[in-house]
Amino acid sequence: MQVYKHSTSFPLESGATLQELEIAYDSWGELNENRDNVIWICHALTANSNAKEWWPGLVGEGLAFDTEKYFVICANILGSCYGTTGPASTDPIKQKPYYHHFPFITIRDMVNAHQLLCEHLGIKKIQLLAGGSMGGYQALEWSLVHPNFISQLFLLATSPKESAWGIGIHTAQRKAIELDPSWKDETSFAGAEGLKVARAIGMITYRSYESFVSMQTDDDNNKLDDFKASSYIQYQGAKLANRFSSYSYWTLTKAMDSHNIGRGRENVAAALKSIQARTLIIGIQSDILCPLQEQKLLAEHILHATFVAIESIYGHDGFLVETQAISHHLSAWLK
Repeated sequence: MQVYKHSTSFPLESGATLQELEIAYDSWGELNENRDNVIWICHALTANSNAKEWWPGLVGEGLAFDTEKYFVICANILGSCYGTTGPASTDPIKQKPYYHHFPFITIRDMVNAHQLLCEHLGIKKIQLLAGGSMGGYQALEWSLVHPNFISQLFLLATSPKESAWGIGIHTAQRKAIELDPSWKDETSFAGAEGLKVARAIGMITYRSYESFVSMQTDDDNNKLDDFKASSYIQYQGAKLANRFSSYSYWTLTKAMDSHNIGRGRENVAAALKSIQARTLIIGIQSDILCPLQEQKLLAEHILHATFVAIESIYGHDGFLVETQAISHHLSAWLK
């Protein structure tokens, strides 16, 4: 992992300003002479910049994101806790972590930070901009803010604006964090118990009825308590709380709620119609968090779009799990 330290302050869409900005990123392969053989991967909510680790089977030599042919890069998003400036970073004015005082950020702020990193690295053009879920939010916004900079878009399990469904889920997750008595503390572990609950809520929306029934059903017909499904979501909650910040989770779900490519533009449909990049859109049949109708809306209005729906029992998480099917469709489309 490398870190770019921006030399000046960074203005936010809200009107606030970050006095310092650091962006953590990982890259594979080499930039060509024209500095335009770039595949940029935008990550989702709790991921980091090591896309080779969390998207195995897609990033590497001879794979869909071929590191022999392309310069593949993924940057940690603004507001996260994996190296890029976020709530756990030190406020240079107060000389202590921001924590609850980190300013409100949007997807557009994340994109603007990505663009600064591009300029620092001397990237002239992105051949393929890829993102699933929240990563797709960034990719869509970036393709509109800098339309001539992006040649091709690859969007998975994503949407042009956060739905009322998604906002409701995020509100419940943040409330779980806020109701944790430790959330009021100015410490790095504040809200950890609430984060466990927030993640448990999330896991239900990330998966599907079929995946829970097939993998978490108990065989013992006489069982009265301690069910596998209960243990599973509690385990997933604890697992995330051990690696992620409740401050970042709260901040990033707020940013997701603000996602709307129609904001400041005519409307969502008009914004989509203005996208110039050739686009591949993949949706997942069992996705209840960001259902197929969202991807069909993208395909309906983006002029140069190809839409594919894949089968998976893993629901929304299929965009991370079904790498073989994703690679098949992506590789065929790229030819």
